[in-house]
Amino acid sequence: MLNGSAASIGRIQRHRTTPPPSARHSHAAKLKGCGGRGFLRRRQGEDIYKKHKLEGLSRAWVPREPLPECVEVVTRKRLDMNATKGGLIIFTANSNPSSRELGKRISERLGVELGKVQVYQEANRETRVQIQESVRGKDVFIIQTVSKDVNTTIMELLIMVYACRTSCARNIIGVIPYFPYSKQCKMRKRGSIVSKLLASMMCKAGLTHLITMDLHQKEIQGFFNIPVDNLRASPFLLQYIQEEIPDYRNAVIVAKSPASAKRAQSFAERLRLGIAVIHGEAQDAESDLVDGRHSPPTVKNMGAIHPSLEIPLLIPKEKPPITVVGDVGGRIAIIVDDIIDDVDSFLAAAETLKERGAYKIFVMATHGILSSDAPRLIEESAIDEVVVTNTIPHELQKLQCPKIKTVDISMILSEAIRRIHNGESMSYLFRNIGMDD
Repeated sequence: MLNGSAASIGRIQRHRTTPPPSARHSHAAKLKGCGGRGFLRRRQGEDIYKKHKLEGLSRAWVPREPLPECVEVVTRKRLDMNATKGGLIIFTANSNPSSRELGKRISERLGVELGKVQVYQEANRETRVQIQESVRGKDVFIIQTVSKDVNTTIMELLIMVYACRTSCARNIIGVIPYFPYSKQCKMRKRGSIVSKLLASMMCKAGLTHLITMDLHQKEIQGFFNIPVDNLRASPFLLQYIQEEIPDYRNAVIVAKSPASAKRAQSFAERLRLGIAVIHGEAQDAESDLVDGRHSPPTVKNMGAIHPSLEIPLLIPKEKPPITVVGDVGGRIAIIVDDIIDDVDSFLAAAETLKERGAYKIFVMATHGILSSDAPRLIEESAIDEVVVTNTIPHELQKLQCPKIKTVDISMILSEAIRRIHNGESMSYLFRNIGMDD
């Protein structure tokens, strides 16, 4: 009985799954006119080919001419990088509207739209970040420019990085053109190396890569345990000199202190110009160190292990009067540096160059912080023009001082983002850059 039941069940199943002879003959007749199985294989191959073509088109960076077989798809649905799996999203982490201008320029060059995010301050001054679209499995680039409130800027960046990390972003790349606290990168007495602290906080929050520009000290890259790309703004400043200063062949590159001599040498060698270095400081007529205010006299420290031993003391430094090493008479003086914040040293250098015969003075720098009364002081000084990049927003300062000019560096930042997202080499952006640049 069991064997008979099993046989009957098998016949019933075969009857259900096998099409009737008439259907088989009609289907074979249809395939016969089209080439049979060869036609099926050819159709499947074309479908796979079109599928791969569509996937390749969706990963394209810049809108281009659509493939012939994809015209209907492209016209029906606009190409959007933010909507692709494993694609690209660009956020601006700054709640200040003027600080989002650089992010808009970069997104326009890449042909993508800025990601949807809300960054604002609550009534109790706490920073709140709300990401309003999915970042799962995507490359997230967070552009953060430093505003006047630098500490709030840092917290906005850290909170947004951590929010992307907890939302399962594949890579989180910070685009920070000016790295804050970069001047505090050395130990001074009982101080602290704040740049190292900030680097550790960014890595701990979830940053996987950093793009920055003209670090105050290149050694800051060693504070991170993630890849750091320290881009250079000098090509844009050199181009500005060649195109906007008509008589630049009669110019001389000036370092306002020996510390910036390497940067000045790099500019001078590329422009085939001379170099001058300002050394020393202004001397007061009466020194406060010898008028008896420090009495009783200081006791000589005996830092020895045994009273019979004495460790020699280092002779204190004493800067000589201001001298200019190099000829600037009858020439255009171009002062170069990486940061313009407190302009007192630049004003003093400009006065010295004027006394030595320079008839026009330019100041070139990457980061224009221009804090406090810098715009007013520049307007009233002997400086003819101050040229900075837009790594830091300074639209208000430009309204206060027409001498301030801006050079756009969004081109190199957008190219760095494109190469990192596509897995391409970054060496093209560092060509002709030596160890001292």
